[in-house]
Amino acid sequence: MAPSAAPATDDAPPAFPAFTRSQKVFTLLGAVLGLLLAALDQTIVATAGPAIQADLRIPASLYPWLTTSYFVASTTMVPVWGKLSDLLGRRAVLAAGILIFLAGSFLCGVARSTVALILFRAVQGLGSAALFTAALAVVADLFEPRERGKYQGLFGAMFGLSSVVGPLAGGFITDHLGWHWVFFINLPVGAVALALVLSRMPRLKPQRESRGGLDLVGAFALAVALVPLLLALSLGQTDGGDWAWTSWRILGLFALAAVGLVAFLWAELRAPEPLLDLTLFRLRAFSAGNAAVFIVGGAFLSGIVFLPLFMVNVVGLSATRSGLTVMPLTLGVVAGNVLSGQLVSRVGRYKALLLGSLVLLMAGFAVMAFTLTPDSTQAEVTAKMVLVGLGLGPSIPLYTMAIQNAVPPDQIGVGTAAATFFRQLGMTLGVALLGTVFASTLSSELEARMAQATSALPDSVKAEVTRAAPGVSGEGGPTGQVFRADEVKARVRAEFDAERRRAETAATPEVRAKVDADERQALAAVDAADRALKMAFTRGVSAVYHVALFIAGAALLVTLFLPEQDLRRKRRRIESRASAPEQ
Repeated sequence: MAPSAAPATDDAPPAFPAFTRSQKVFTLLGAVLGLLLAALDQTIVATAGPAIQADLRIPASLYPWLTTSYFVASTTMVPVWGKLSDLLGRRAVLAAGILIFLAGSFLCGVARSTVALILFRAVQGLGSAALFTAALAVVADLFEPRERGKYQGLFGAMFGLSSVVGPLAGGFITDHLGWHWVFFINLPVGAVALALVLSRMPRLKPQRESRGGLDLVGAFALAVALVPLLLALSLGQTDGGDWAWTSWRILGLFALAAVGLVAFLWAELRAPEPLLDLTLFRLRAFSAGNAAVFIVGGAFLSGIVFLPLFMVNVVGLSATRSGLTVMPLTLGVVAGNVLSGQLVSRVGRYKALLLGSLVLLMAGFAVMAFTLTPDSTQAEVTAKMVLVGLGLGPSIPLYTMAIQNAVPPDQIGVGTAAATFFRQLGMTLGVALLGTVFASTLSSELEARMAQATSALPDSVKAEVTRAAPGVSGEGGPTGQVFRADEVKARVRAEFDAERRRAETAATPEVRAKVDADERQALAAVDAADRALKMAFTRGVSAVYHVALFIAGAALLVTLFLPEQDLRRKRRRIESRASAPEQ
């Protein structure tokens, strides 16, 4: 039953509803399970991708759409679900999101064609947006401002854990049960979450005056703005081709996105119940908080996306071991989430923690940018990335809490959705920007260093070296293959052994000596090429962290303008029959 309002005096603090302990526990459990489903699906499917591609014979040109369709649908729907949660209540939106997500999961599991799987992944994305938005808004509904930090930290930790558990679970399920179960495994977990939400969760509908229904015109205009923008950022390529950044396809998508943005702003200024109330940006905490969230999002994935390239191509780890190297970074993110939330709940202040975490993040990026070398070890890099993780962790719960604390109670869903939306948009733009920086730096370094390293080689050996070096022969991008010096050396030795056998009958000591000298020169050139390749990858990854350092500095400057509002522990509570002591 919805809480009933208690009388309040003019000088009383804002009323806050009271819920029983069991309501809070089961509501949080249902929301956490829903959030975990959506967060895991972003990583677990990536591991199963090769098996899916092989089974359905997905063309290379369509393979990225398995992720792109999910991400585009999710990001586009976040503001819509946020507004609906304010209009209809969190329970209705969370339940609808779980149902849509489970329907998409089942359809993905039974899909038998590439087009069907891509479409059903988009259905999953539509549901996941509701899970992200409603789950984080639930914390603001259940708890007073000062208590929210520790619970927002726990929810934020789910994102970090999913990046560790997802790839491991995806590999295990794919190897032992088949890729279909990567999707089917969502069904029992989602069923439990749905049961908890429907049976134990209050409506959590904000008290507000209705000014109309959902802004459908604004929602359509937002889709026209976002879908082309996200597609352009996700599909843009630096190595030319049909989707080069300067191609008519990418430029056309950007132009369509600009038209959609103008239409969206026009619709929001005239809508009686706007999807995103633009007057909220007059609140400095809302505008500065979302700007900081967007900027931090630009650097959020830099370590996770580009570090494995360094570990595989420079340190020489396998793909599996390189993925495990990211685990300490993720654990740092989880620890930063939880600890910052607990500290805010204790001290009632969040701005100092945000500034401190950004300074720590800048220190971590600086260490990575200026100390990475071709001789760096796995243990060394792992220790450095813990610092980055601890700096990133507090950004998830604390900015969300600051934004929720700034907006009116009846717009907490919109505020939470805005924070989620700007974070995801920043991540997309950041990966595109940093990917361009990495690719251009790697390409220029490879061209200069490999040309110098192989200049003295015989043509046959030079062809062998350049064929084995990724990004040099034109047979793929930087991640297409890995240069293995020992394997190249073995093939070079075999080629010179064949040359010795061909010249064996007429060989003089001088000829044999020359062959031996040429072989030593070729093997030395392979070592030089290996070193040049490692240096090129090191420079490319270091360039990424240089840019990430600049991005973190920009986030620090914006956060300086974030006002710190009071997090009151004591508020007048709204009594309800549901708040009777539990037996």
